[in-house]
Amino acid sequence: MRLRFRPEARLDILEARAWYEERAKGLGEEFTRSIDATAAGILRFPQAFPQVLGEIRKAVLRRFPYSLLFLIDGEDIVVLGCFHQRQDPRTWTERN
Repeated sequence: MRLRFRPEARLDILEARAWYEERAKGLGEEFTRSIDATAAGILRFPQAFPQVLGEIRKAVLRRFPYSLLFLIDGEDIVVLGCFHQRQDPRTWTERN
């Protein structure tokens, strides 16, 4: 399988990383490592993550209150976004 990030998802990640880096030097890099670890887990066992809306699945990051939302599309896994756990769900439901 192949993991693809939609442009909106990449922007979500960059914005969150910048926010964390502003709070403490190196924290943005830790956020990125958490994204990488979560993405690797998705690639290994995509169906292990719960469906939250239709075919959209949710993978919660460790240490950070964010989730990667993704779809399995044939041989591709498409990451729709990276959302804060307290963010209004309507924000991400509009992206599918």
